[in-house]
Amino acid sequence: TVLDTEANRLDICSAAPTTYTEATSTYTLGNKTSLSVGAPADRSPSGRKVTVAAITDGTVTGTDDATHVAVVDTVNSRLLAVQELTAPQAVTSGNTFTLPAFDIGIPDPA
Repeated sequence: TVLDTEANRLDICSAAPTTYTEATSTYTLGNKTSLSVGAPADRSPSGRKVTVAAITDGTVTGTDDATHVAVVDTVNSRLLAVQELTAPQAVTSGNTFTLPAFDIGIPDPA
């Protein structure tokens, strides 16, 4: 439920971030606040998932190829999830970006 209740920003990034600072400063090319993440649901064949709602009005702040998205909790300065885009997308500062809805999978414990 952390993703559902505490994720409040998505950044498009030029590389896969491993920390909050990398996601929001080092690699960020833009972001969307007021993120909408659905409640946890069953994932097939096992585990759980949450769905991040489609984004139609993200703000682009840098010019490069976006390769990853990072979901963060700005209140607690935490990187919550990173996902690779299906294909790199060229973005230009001052434009907007869109993303279709996507799932973040959470595997069952081993």
